[in-house]
Amino acid sequence: MRWHSALTLLGGDGRIAAEAWTELERHYGQPHRRYHDLRHAESVARYAAEFTADPRVTLAAWAHDVVYDATPGDDERASAAWARRWLTRAGLAEEDIARVEELILTTISHDAPADDLLATALLDADLAILGAAPEAYAAYARNVREEYAKYPDEVWTPGRIVVLERMLAKPRLYRGESARERWEAAARRNIAAELSHWRSPGLDRQNVEP
Repeated sequence: MRWHSALTLLGGDGRIAAEAWTELERHYGQPHRRYHDLRHAESVARYAAEFTADPRVTLAAWAHDVVYDATPGDDERASAAWARRWLTRAGLAEEDIARVEELILTTISHDAPADDLLATALLDADLAILGAAPEAYAAYARNVREEYAKYPDEVWTPGRIVVLERMLAKPRLYRGESARERWEAAARRNIAAELSHWRSPGLDRQNVEP
C-alpha cells in the first residue's frame, strides 16, 4: 500500500497527503543517506503489507526513517514527530495518529509487547535486509558504515561487533513465525559473516559504546 492510499483510507486529506509525500521524498533523498533512503522505506512498506493490511503500519513504515542523521533514538523520535505533524494536518483521528507514532517509536529498541501484531509486522519488515542474499547484505553493511562515516574505525569497529554479537545472542531475530521461517537462518549466517569480517587482532574493545 502506498502512502497516499493509506492516509486517505484513514480519512485523511488527499492534498495534504501529497504535500507530505513531497517532503518525505526530499528527506529520504538527502545525499548523506546510503542505506536509509526511499528504497529502504519502500521495502519496509512492501514487506509490512505482506504481514498486515493495516494502513497505520503502512504510514509508519514509510515515515519511520524520514529523519535520519545517524543518531539512534533521536532519529526515531524526530521521525515520529514528523509523522504526527503531517497526519494531524491531514485530519486523521488522534487514535490513529498516536498509533502510527507509537509504531515508529518501537523501532528504537525493536521491541514491543508480544501480542502487538502491528509492531511485529513493522519490526520484522524493517529487519528483512538481514535475511537477504549475501551480496545484498554485504552492500547493506557497507552502506551503513558509510552513513556512520563520522565515527573512525577504532570507534565503529568494536561498537559494530557488540551490536552484531547482541543480535546473534537473541533467541530469535524475528517476532513473527512467517518472518522467522523466511529470514531467520539466512540472517544469522549473514550476521555471523559480518562479525567475522570485523573481528581482527589488536582491537581494543574496552570503554566503547555500541
